[in-house]
Amino acid sequence: MESWRFTVKFDRSIYELLGGDEGLRRLVEAFYPKVQRDPLIGPLFPENIDPVMEKQYMFLSQFPMMRARHMPFPITHEKADAWLACMNEALTDIGVEDELRVFIIDRLSGPAHHFVNTN
Repeated sequence: MESWRFTVKFDRSIYELLGGDEGLRRLVEAFYPKVQRDPLIGPLFPENIDPVMEKQYMFLSQFPMMRARHMPFPITHEKADAWLACMNEALTDIGVEDELRVFIIDRLSGPAHHFVNTN
């Protein structure tokens, strides 16, 4: 789905659209249990997921340098898609309306695939 269709309705940041700090934290807390259970990307993450969750929160609120931070990990298109699928489920779990969920996944798809560094 093309993101330009959403620019009028969703003219604020993802942070604002999800309800600020509280909404973003709810999303991150719903997201990472899914990531840890995912057989493809779960092994990429440490057992103590708390620091990763904090970095994800910062990323979603415009944390810089994310590509460089992901370079040590073998990230394929398949792993990027698995990450996006977990995020999609988490957005659904916290009750984000479909149109906003699609917009957010569309916005995150570019960065997710930008991190790909392995075939």
